[in-house]
Amino acid sequence: MKIITISDLHGRNSWLHIDAGHYDKVVFLGDYTDSYDLTDDAILENLSQIIRLKQQAPDKIILLIGNHDAQYLHFPHYRCSGFRPSMQPALTSLFRKHQSLFQIAHQEGFYLFTHAGVTNRWLAHVPKGDPKLELNLQALDLLADAMNKMHQDRMLRTSLFDVSSLRGGFDEAGGPLWADKRETSTDYLPGLHQIVGHTPVPEFTTIGDETGSITYTDVLQTQEAFYTIDFDDVN
Repeated sequence: MKIITISDLHGRNSWLHIDAGHYDKVVFLGDYTDSYDLTDDAILENLSQIIRLKQQAPDKIILLIGNHDAQYLHFPHYRCSGFRPSMQPALTSLFRKHQSLFQIAHQEGFYLFTHAGVTNRWLAHVPKGDPKLELNLQALDLLADAMNKMHQDRMLRTSLFDVSSLRGGFDEAGGPLWADKRETSTDYLPGLHQIVGHTPVPEFTTIGDETGSITYTDVLQTQEAFYTIDFDDVN
């Protein structure tokens, strides 16, 4: 299996340069919105095209939610920088109409894809919620499923959007849409290999080893490049 990830587009259409036919899965790591230079129309059309791509290949295209997207999907909650009041009605409508196409996390075995990453500290402070949800946050191979279930529960959902002091918040640790690189680089989960965006880096950066790692892929501010994984090479 070969996977390509697309991180933090913020309205850019550089994903169109990818030949999706070369990959088994295409994972968008979130943050489709809140460009500092593109127009409202360009951002909206780009997101609409991405949604259409997902509709055409629902099993192949994975759309994760970023912190900049959550503030429109769940408006008026989870506000962050870059918010465009002029776009809020249209983006909120688009995200909510197609909410079932988006998710918090994706997982292939012990490879976990989220927008910002998961730390031990955050996991330790997540409320367990209604036992009927059967959330198993300790089973590493089922972690994405647990977080996606959390997103469907309005009482548990807020933990996904926790913001630590490193990003200007007051929570014990940043959640999978907000965790800062200073958190995840020193407290990533043993036994998992995480692929994230969120924190701009000049080049793809992996911290860890074969027993556990986290890879930062948000390079689009300096180069047009997309992180790929070929499971035939890593297994």
